[in-house]
Amino acid sequence: MPQPRMMLVVTGDDFGYCPRRNQGIVDCFQAGGISNVSLLVNASAAKEAADLAKRHNIPIGLHANLSEGRPVCRSLQQGSTLINQHGFFHGKMGFRQALERGQLSMKQVEVELTAQVRLFMDLTGHLPQHMDGHQHVHVLPEVREVFAQVLSSFRIPFTRVPVELGLHSCSWLPAVLQRFYSQVERDALDSIPVFKRHGIRWPSVYLGLSTMGQNMSVSSLQRALSLALSLALATGPSCTPTSADSGSSHPEVVTAELMVHPGYPSQPQQGGCGEGPDDFSQSVDRQHELSVLSDPRVLTLYNQLRVQLCAFKDL
Repeated sequence: MPQPRMMLVVTGDDFGYCPRRNQGIVDCFQAGGISNVSLLVNASAAKEAADLAKRHNIPIGLHANLSEGRPVCRSLQQGSTLINQHGFFHGKMGFRQALERGQLSMKQVEVELTAQVRLFMDLTGHLPQHMDGHQHVHVLPEVREVFAQVLSSFRIPFTRVPVELGLHSCSWLPAVLQRFYSQVERDALDSIPVFKRHGIRWPSVYLGLSTMGQNMSVSSLQRALSLALSLALATGPSCTPTSADSGSSHPEVVTAELMVHPGYPSQPQQGGCGEGPDDFSQSVDRQHELSVLSDPRVLTLYNQLRVQLCAFKDL
């Protein structure tokens, strides 16, 4: 391939969720559909996932989880502000509601994030190259400060800033998702000064909200990538002074991350983070993403657009 126009990290999230998810992610990596994975260390098959990453030399980072399942820190598994009466995290929206009400201890958030980094190191034998938040909790108010401090203390270089170019023009997304994504975007934009202050980096372009599940297709990926390339190159590849492009010897190359969720459908009562798999994980949406990402037409699309897949360590 000639000089690439985009260096693209395709990250398979939720590695470790269950054996079927793990197998789907490995199959997708071996087919060239993803270039990176993000591990849920409190998930039921996290140890298996870490072993698979070692066996297949899959670049792996940490998908920090404060919203699904149980804490990994034993001192927080009873009576902490992060869990409900059943001992589980408050959930995707429950966590946000508890945060808005001022009911969460940021010290306990720091303790749990630190414990998850250390468990990641125990499972993999190394620090994560990148760390983001399951269900985007890492960009929430207050949490973002603690998250940035933990990354800085461990010298984890990369995170995710989920601001997707062109998302507001995606009329096919349901209104409830549009509202949630818009709030994620506002929180992410407010996180940028915090991450910059701690010297944390991220790719200039983020993609994935508009191409999740059944919305993923060769044409939707082409639309998202083409839009990202045109807008990013028009405004300059570096969105912030601390983005992954900063100091690049090829400043015309755009760096990007595509968030994906390939896998095979989870089986009822098997997998998850302690409460069993959710509806999305048991649906065919995961396998649909796997099929699209493994489609030879997607690899041809990357060649046509001069997109080179890579891992965070390659940035």
